[in-house]
Amino acid sequence: MNVKPELDKSIRPLRAARKNNGGTAAIEVVQDLGLLIVIAIGAIVLSVFSPVFLSRLNIENLLFSSTIIAVIAIGESFVILVAGIDLSVGAVLALSSVLSVGLVNDFGAPVPVAVIASLGVGALIGLINGLNVTLTKIPALIATLAMLTVTRGLAFIYSGGQNIAPVPDFYVTVQATRLFGVPIIILLTLGLGVLAHFVLTKTRFGRSVYATGGNPVAARLAGIRTNRVIVIAYTISGVMAALGGLMITARLEAGAATAGQGTELTVISAVVIGGVSLFGGEGKIAGVLLGVLLLGLVQNAINLLNVPPNYDYVVSGLVIAVAAALDVYRRNYLEVGLRRRANNPKFEPRK
Repeated sequence: MNVKPELDKSIRPLRAARKNNGGTAAIEVVQDLGLLIVIAIGAIVLSVFSPVFLSRLNIENLLFSSTIIAVIAIGESFVILVAGIDLSVGAVLALSSVLSVGLVNDFGAPVPVAVIASLGVGALIGLINGLNVTLTKIPALIATLAMLTVTRGLAFIYSGGQNIAPVPDFYVTVQATRLFGVPIIILLTLGLGVLAHFVLTKTRFGRSVYATGGNPVAARLAGIRTNRVIVIAYTISGVMAALGGLMITARLEAGAATAGQGTELTVISAVVIGGVSLFGGEGKIAGVLLGVLLLGLVQNAINLLNVPPNYDYVVSGLVIAVAAALDVYRRNYLEVGLRRRANNPKFEPRK
């Protein structure tokens, strides 16, 4: 069965309503540009209070420090788009970190083999998460929380609770490499973002992701194997978390079982702030990257203004709450209005 025409039929009325409703279109423009506006205002304020903010070194550090969260957030986006959640990403990062160094130092494995093995372990953990959610019907929150504990424990068992060093020269080289004056890590992150955007917007799998998260029953009736889509989404999340582990290994110059503690909350925050709906089926990778940048800007402001670091948790929590509230408002009020307009072309808003 050709999935795309069936999916287009189900969303065509909503698209028409959005196109014909100037007020709603304006709201959507504000939503799309909202993060950019907030980031711009924050940058202006910071540049006033801290002359260091606009320096090339600080801007580069801001982008560089955001890359790991951005990579993991891209993977997490696939899971949340199918109405799931993955709490194990921080632990996967840690296990990948210790394996990528330990396999080389302890067993003499070539670096490419250690890298592939670390990514493979991430994929396996993601696959198990997906199977637990789809086959055993364990709620995603519980399944991935259990996997978080197990994976973090494996990282500590393998490393003995100690950092594993030294790292192979490969990691140091990647960390220091620049292309056109820009750290290659930043370019790699942007490239992964572009790839994820292409997959979600231009491929059949991407359409299936949105359909599965938006309305799984309708997706199954349209011929989509929703369980397979969910399993693949969790596998992608595991691979991206493992890649984040390789990146943090290069940054720390050690394999660390303690790395990534609390990362899952930061990643989910960035995804939600970036406009990916917690209910699934809505969101863009560009918004996710902007969400990561906004959280990075908050952290940068705390550092530059010498604010006690514990305030970071308070600010992040408030931002999550506001983003979630806006998501609920959009679904409960804005989308309801769009559907009414789609079903009643003569509907006119109150003046």
